Amino acid sequence: MGQKVLLDNNELRLTLHRLCCQLIENHDDFANTVLIGLQPRGKYLVKRLQELLEKDYNKTDLKVGFLDTTFFRDDFRRRDQPLLANQTEINFLVEGKNVVFVDDVLYTGRSVRAALDAVQSFGRPNEVELLVLIDRRFSRHLPIQPDYVGRTVDTIDSERVTVEWKEEGGSDKVCLLRTENK
Repeated sequence: MGQKVLLDNNELRLTLHRLCCQLIENHDDFANTVLIGLQPRGKYLVKRLQELLEKDYNKTDLKVGFLDTTFFRDDFRRRDQPLLANQTEINFLVEGKNVVFVDDVLYTGRSVRAALDAVQSFGRPNEVELLVLIDRRFSRHLPIQPDYVGRTVDTIDSERVTVEWKEEGGSDKVCLLRTENK
């Protein structure tokens, strides 16, 4: 299996700052905006964005939550193993708010579709946007496109994109893994 680094530690840091600036440009003080990380992998990204927005850009009182979409997915019954759900942590209503879903990699779009269903339990948003660190644009099964993109990567089905975070023992980098054809 071959590996190519798409974003190293420094490039990832710069990309996160750029995404923060784009969010600020569109949402100013975040008074009517909430950031929701899609579990499990979007949790790390939304926490990192929150940290940067608060410390480097003085955006306080951000509403941030984590949404588990496990049982809203259209493929959850097609698996051989029982699914392990993550915890949803949203302590606010999204009624009339601008919601920004945050996820690490946009692949087929099924997680985002599930998130659109799941978030309705917390009210009806005014608007929903999507922020992803990596957009695998030619792999979509559903017509879902991100509003904010860290990096667009053209991949084939035998390739995988992995995001490593220092919070989970990684080294803050994004890699493209290629499986060898036999």
